Amino acid sequence: MKHLMLAMAILFMTNSSAASELVWGFKSPAFHYGNGYSTHVLSVEQLSHNRKEDYKDEQKRLAEEIEREAENTTLAKFLRNVESRIYATLSKQMVDSMFADCGDSCSNSGSTSLEDNTIAWLRDPTTGSITLTVTEEDGSVTEITIPGAGEFNF
Repeated sequence: MKHLMLAMAILFMTNSSAASELVWGFKSPAFHYGNGYSTHVLSVEQLSHNRKEDYKDEQKRLAEEIEREAENTTLAKFLRNVESRIYATLSKQMVDSMFADCGDSCSNSGSTSLEDNTIAWLRDPTTGSITLTVTEEDGSVTEITIPGAGEFNF
């Protein structure tokens, strides 16, 4: 009898269950035209655009890194040093010619062409001033006048 009473108590304590119709729908805004669809499309487009920009930036960074590495090789450093010394020697020779103190036997002018640029100098025999004219390959002209020996007063 105890078992029967226990079974009856359990039966009365349980609630009755109710069933409803199962409704299924898409949760993703990609499949639901209307609320959220435009936001979803814009988000996807923005992500795509950002990935393309990141890829371009990364390619540019890698190209610059390769260029820097090529410029910093031992051979590149050596060539830059040699070029610098050659230009220094050429400029020293030109300056020595411009300021040579050899009376009337020295030349009062000179010119050279360097990488499609023309560098010319002309000394005024009366004042001793020197005019240095640099004509660049695009035709622009830079002119520098150096005062003569008697014009420097310190």
